[in-house]
Amino acid sequence: MSETWELEAAQVRAARPRHILFLCVANSARSQMAEGIARKLAPASIKISSAGSKPSRVNPLALKALAEVGVDASKQLSKSVDDIPPGDVDVVITLCAEEVCPVFLGKAMRLHWGLPDPAAVEGSEEARLDSFRRVRDELQRRLAVMFAK
Repeated sequence: MSETWELEAAQVRAARPRHILFLCVANSARSQMAEGIARKLAPASIKISSAGSKPSRVNPLALKALAEVGVDASKQLSKSVDDIPPGDVDVVITLCAEEVCPVFLGKAMRLHWGLPDPAAVEGSEEARLDSFRRVRDELQRRLAVMFAK
């Protein structure tokens, strides 16, 4: 049986969105990685963005994990959800797991992919980087299905 996210990915594909927003709290790790990967995989006609309810800065380990798979997200910035015009977004994908996800106003299709926050992992840099890699790989898997030709 298909996982829920696979069915949702097919719904997004069928909806032919013009703008997909990845939403998290800090807009520093999961949503930034999703934005970078989606920009690489999505058709050029789809605008991809990310934001957070309490934006901070892009986590250097997120950038490193993305660079390992050929995604350059070095120019991405942490943004506030308040700066995203609600009428411009067709699909919102929230990525929070342990936290309370931000609310996005507007008529966009809403999906929730609760993934663990890799920035919350403690330990050596390698252990922390591994947590970013796991989330990156899961996002790649899901987004590859969403943007399958």
